[in-house]
Amino acid sequence: MGTVSTSEFRKGLKVQIDGTPFLMVEMNFRKPGKGTALYECKMKNLLRNTIVDRTYRAGQVLEEADVSEFTAQYLYRQGEDFVFMNNQDYEQYELNAEQVGDTWKFLKENMDCSLMTYNGNAIAVTAPNHVVLQVEFAEPAPKGNTATGVQKPVKLETGSEILAPAFINTGDWLRVDTRTGEYVERTTAPE
Repeated sequence: MGTVSTSEFRKGLKVQIDGTPFLMVEMNFRKPGKGTALYECKMKNLLRNTIVDRTYRAGQVLEEADVSEFTAQYLYRQGEDFVFMNNQDYEQYELNAEQVGDTWKFLKENMDCSLMTYNGNAIAVTAPNHVVLQVEFAEPAPKGNTATGVQKPVKLETGSEILAPAFINTGDWLRVDTRTGEYVERTTAPE
């Protein structure tokens, strides 16, 4: 593993601090009137999903984290565990419900996702930005309710619920933004 000096700090950098991988979410350079330059960083703990603030002086060095990301296919859920397969070497990885977080709401079998590993162990998964899911249940819209912007909760095939326009019916296909969990548009069935 290599090292990274403060001059190489940037958003998206993955470093290791005290044996824990961190993702640099934000980095600000500050040069006070006296003394050395400061690098103020917001770091996301990749194991706990918490954010910490750290300040480094110019010239300090951090270790690079052994973190890799690759495309993996979501295979199935087994109790509280989710099983994924690397599309390149077919190796399987398991993530627990806590590691998957709210991403489970958008996972469909055979869907390609981005899997992050640290020292060969899966630590996080990211769904594609947009997914197409079928509405499993939607209350019928009341007759005559033509006001724009009226929304109702609908249940998707993955078991999650989102708000969708009143004209959405059971069986419709919806494009959903996985980053916000919001309805994007009604669409046709995926091929």
